[in-house]
Amino acid sequence: MSASNDNRIKPIKVTATDLPLHCPTPSMKLWNSHPRVFIDVITTGEAKCPYCGTAYQFEGPARTGH
Repeated sequence: MSASNDNRIKPIKVTATDLPLHCPTPSMKLWNSHPRVFIDVITTGEAKCPYCGTAYQFEGPARTGH
């Protein structure tokens, strides 16, 4: 199973320090890139990238203030 398929099954855990979250992330390979899209993981606690299907899961407290 390739890494991109694994990310669709097992969510990438993110915290407030990762916000604003976008996909692809800086750690993803250049060959695996697609246009940058910002992902809202705060509203429901999880979200998937509409391009590649990578799943993200928010953990911990959200930032407060601006």
